[in-house]
Amino acid sequence: MNTQIPSSGPLMDIHAILENLPHRYPFLLVDRVLSLEPGKQIVALKNVTINEPFFPGHYPHHPVMPGVLIIEAMAQTAALLSFQSMENKLDEKSVYYFAGIDGARFKRPVSPGDQLIIRAELIRSMRGVYKFKAKAEVDGQLVAEAELMCTVKTVD
Repeated sequence: MNTQIPSSGPLMDIHAILENLPHRYPFLLVDRVLSLEPGKQIVALKNVTINEPFFPGHYPHHPVMPGVLIIEAMAQTAALLSFQSMENKLDEKSVYYFAGIDGARFKRPVSPGDQLIIRAELIRSMRGVYKFKAKAEVDGQLVAEAELMCTVKTVD
């Protein structure tokens, strides 16, 4: 995975992200997409602020972003890559689900004021199941990594 952060403006701003992800506050965890190669890789950004709804309870004396939310931010980033790579666009009857998480590792805490850079690389896509290698960094230091599997299902 490329470790360079693109220097140009965002490829997808928050308005484009809202058009592509079903998530909304307080569960939308991607603020911008910095680079995107459909079918290959994506780099996104999450600004972590003290105003996040989870910080008062995790932990009041030493606020830390929950690891499961870092994984969720990586999954939302991977979903954006999937949606931009699909031939058929999703509709309101399509739901994107986790199918598996392997090798999740957390290397250091994420705190208010940090800028999370999230990278996801598509490893495999077969019959509606996508597998990604994802990682999150702050200031160039790895904070979390995992392999994610996601699938698209139609709901009634």
